[in-house]
Amino acid sequence: MHTNGLPSMTEQASAPVRFSPSTWRLWSLPRHVVVYLAVVELAAVIVLAATLRLVPITPRALVWFGMLVAGMLVHLEASRRIERLREIAAERKPHTHPQDVWFFAALLLLPPPLVAAVVAISYCYSWLRVYQGRPPAHRKIFSAATVILACWAAGLVLSTARPVNGPLITGLDGPKGLGLLVTAALLYFVCNYGLVVVVVILTNPQEPGRGALGNLTDVLIISGAVGLGTALALVMTTRPWLMPILVCTALALHVGLLLPQFQTASRTDAKTGLATGVAWHEQAEHELTRAHATGDGLGVLMIDLDHFKRVNDRYGHLAGDQVLRAVAASLQRDLRSYDLVGRFGGEEFVVLIPGATVDSVYSTAERVRLSVSLLRVTASTLTDGEITIPNVTASVGAAVYPATATDLTGLLQAADAAVYAAKNTGRNKTCLAPAAISAVTEDNPRP
Repeated sequence: MHTNGLPSMTEQASAPVRFSPSTWRLWSLPRHVVVYLAVVELAAVIVLAATLRLVPITPRALVWFGMLVAGMLVHLEASRRIERLREIAAERKPHTHPQDVWFFAALLLLPPPLVAAVVAISYCYSWLRVYQGRPPAHRKIFSAATVILACWAAGLVLSTARPVNGPLITGLDGPKGLGLLVTAALLYFVCNYGLVVVVVILTNPQEPGRGALGNLTDVLIISGAVGLGTALALVMTTRPWLMPILVCTALALHVGLLLPQFQTASRTDAKTGLATGVAWHEQAEHELTRAHATGDGLGVLMIDLDHFKRVNDRYGHLAGDQVLRAVAASLQRDLRSYDLVGRFGGEEFVVLIPGATVDSVYSTAERVRLSVSLLRVTASTLTDGEITIPNVTASVGAAVYPATATDLTGLLQAADAAVYAAKNTGRNKTCLAPAAISAVTEDNPRP
């Protein structure tokens, strides 16, 4: 279905119905993946029920719980910008977050029910505040379940040295305590990371297994977070007034070290020759600063290929790569030399359009969408030889500065939401972010 005119506000503002079970994106997954998710989540519920009354909840534990939650929320809020970008740029890989600092500290300090509460608060807050509810809820629920199981597994090891009804950290001393702590940390890592890797492999069976393991930096993030979480627990039991220093340390390591590493990654996507998500973001920030100074407009397009997984499943990933290259070439032909095109991972592309208005952004988006729909990609396969892949289409979301948002993260999130609206109202169409539609309506009233 095509949209040839400016879409109505009602059509544009529609969003995925998240609270109607029949529309959950969970059901689009293969049955064996749904079963795996259910088994892991059920195991987490059983573990939580079995440990509910294992250790009494003392007033001191409640104080520690409040301190950990406060520090965790500060950390989430301060790092939400980079985490949103890392999540968008993730491509069929585990997405690690340094919140393990707070989870491991909670494991060492709190009774199991309060540990589960810390995990639940973290994932609910990050889903609603950091990611603006965009990732499917079942992903966050599954991730929370893996953390609860990881804490339980690590707690089994640490409980062999715990004093009666005391926090786990107070029973760790000497070489034996160090050995138990290292063993528990390894078990925590293997359980948490391993369960996520399995679901990545099950969801993308044709991807190489090595790719599902993610980057070495992700492994190091978890390792460093576990170490810092141990230090946090130790400080809270001996010198709690020093906790703000460790909160600042966590933020410094997260934002001060991870962001530069993220920004100095390869600047050119190997498959398409376009800018990587990191390189695109860096240049887009410069353009946005210029737009602030000059008062010019600026447009952002998010372009997501429709049913791209079907191409990979039917023709193979080499053919899928050729489709990506063809789409990238089409975008570069249809856009101006100073428009910035990047690949944001998977089958998603992003475009920055300097000096744009709402109408010109919409026109550009429609031109790009139409050109993609006219592509006939010739690809080589091992089984069928040379084949032609027709009917490549894309859903496009558009946002405009300053009508939609005044910062880059807001523009990206609005364009991303518009892509979801396009996909949920027929695919192969362009949707404007609602704020941009309002700007058009105010400037050019339509009957």
